[in-house]
Order: sequence, then structure tokens, then C-alpha cells
Amino acid sequence: MNSPAKPTPAALTNKALDLAREVLTIEAAAVHALIARVDASFLAALDLMLHCQGRIVVSGMGKSGHIARKIASTLASTGSPAFFVHPAEASHGDLGMITQHDVVIALSNSGESPELLTIVPILKRSGAKLISLTGNPNSSLAREADVHLDTSVEKEACPHNLAPTASTTAALALGDALAVSLLDARGFGPDDFARSHPGGSLGRRLLVHITDVMRQGEALPHVADTALVREAMLEMTQKGMGMTAVLDAQSRVIGIYTDGDLRRSLDRGIDIRVTPVNQVMTPKPRTIGSNKLAAEAVKVMQDSKVYSLLVVDEAGRLAGALSMHDLMRAGVV
Repeated sequence: MNSPAKPTPAALTNKALDLAREVLTIEAAAVHALIARVDASFLAALDLMLHCQGRIVVSGMGKSGHIARKIASTLASTGSPAFFVHPAEASHGDLGMITQHDVVIALSNSGESPELLTIVPILKRSGAKLISLTGNPNSSLAREADVHLDTSVEKEACPHNLAPTASTTAALALGDALAVSLLDARGFGPDDFARSHPGGSLGRRLLVHITDVMRQGEALPHVADTALVREAMLEMTQKGMGMTAVLDAQSRVIGIYTDGDLRRSLDRGIDIRVTPVNQVMTPKPRTIGSNKLAAEAVKVMQDSKVYSLLVVDEAGRLAGALSMHDLMRAGVV
């Protein structure tokens, strides 16, 4: 018996691309359909979570369990103490982790996961509040919950309509919507976020201030506005930043002189030995306050397409200077 012919690479490629696009279309539609369901039930769930005196416990079996873990992690990192409990382990002792002051979020597409249904009566008896996310509003889990959120989908993205795909995407998206809405309701800001993420590049970007990385003192290039271009060029060379601040008599920044300004000066045939720098400098340069985060300096430099940035105090006096290299060394970029 002859085996079926294998598809050619070209046919396989076209089929794979078509299927991938179909998967994304189906999953996008599943998430979009949730928008109409963000209603009073969503607000009720949010209220339970906001006024939770204990912790938010998230649970689910199988693929729903993976989504539950991610939701718990997102909640914990955005100001709402939360953790994941495996429902099968819960019935073998881990229920002791859940108290009457907690709110439990249970995920099950069918709403009939036996592991979850086994622990529901104990949860209810303890006084813990229950929020369910299911794809079946008439399921046992939906009926027993204090608040039910509908995550049903028209179909799974799996060609056989079997593997959890669109349904898990919908549950994850609704979990993110709860977490972000809760974050906003708590007034959880960038400083709070930094305290939850002190490690890695995220922590550095959120916690490092300009004063931590800016050049100061002898390393800071600056000349008086009465200085000659030759003096400004020497200052730029010695300090190695490719620019120098130009200051008035009160040390306020009135301009900047850069390598680009020097090239333009030479192109115009200006005598650098007799020309005052204030005649060829770039006036009113882009500056930033010394109390800002280093991440804000990165944005200013990227938006303005500049390599260096002058740092000033409240009175506009020169306080420091930053280059993109300084920010890269600090791990901010």
C-alpha cells in the first residue's frame, strides 16, 4: 500500500501561514468579544478584590492552571498580594493556605472541573469569597460563585476545536483587565512598581535617578559665555563628552556648544582664537531636572535625537551632564 504523498515545502509553508493567521484571527475575536461583557459583574469582582482583607488566591487545573499562575503573578507584581494554589493539592492539605479573609479566583472553561468543585463547599463554608471565570455561565462553578465572569468563546483556534487556545487567551486577557483595573483603583504608581521589581533592567530603569549617573564637578564640561571658541574646544576635548555647557555669570545654562557646532564653525571659516562661543553656540538647549528618573532622560534624548543632555536645578543652573554612554553603563538603556 502506497503511503500518501508528503506536501511540498511550498504547500506546507502556505498552509502553515494560512493556519497561523486563522489562529490569530480567532483568538483576537475571542478577546474582542469580552469587551461587551465588562459590566456590573466585572465591577463586583473588582470590588471584592479591592476590599480583600487577606490575599487573592487564583486556582485552575491543566491549561487553566497555567493561566491562573500568570494572573496571580500579575496581581502580585501590581500591588495586590496574590498566589496560586493547585486545586488538586488544595484538597490534600493546601486549603489551609486559604482563610476567610481571602478572595479566590477559580478558572475553568467548562466550569465543571471536579478538582475545583471538590473544594468549593469548603471555601464557601470558610467565608472566603469566590470569583469564577468560566466559559459556561450555567455551569456548577458559575452558579456557586459570588461573582461569575463569562469567558466563553465561539470556538477554539485548534482546527479540531479541542485544544484550549482561544479560551485560555480570553481568560488571560480578562485576568489582565482585572489586574490593571485593580492597579488603577489602588493608585499603584511607578515607584510602587519599582519596589516590586528591584532586580534586573526593569528595576534599574525605574529606580535609577539622574543624580545617580550624571557627571558632576571636575568631570562636567562648561565654559563662560564670554569664553572663546578655542577655550570651548579645549574643554570639550579634556572632558570627553563631545560638548560643553555655556553658562552666564550666575551659572545658568544659556547654550551648548557641540562637535557639530564646531564643524559648522570651521565650515564658515570662523577664527576660533578670537570668536566668542556665545556667537556660535546652540542657544536654549534641551535640559532636564536633576530630580528626574534616568529613564526620563533616555526618552528626552531619544525624542530630541541628541547624544548628550544637560542637567539643571530649579533655577536653571548647571548641575550635571549625561551622555547616552552613561545611561548604557548604568543599565538604563
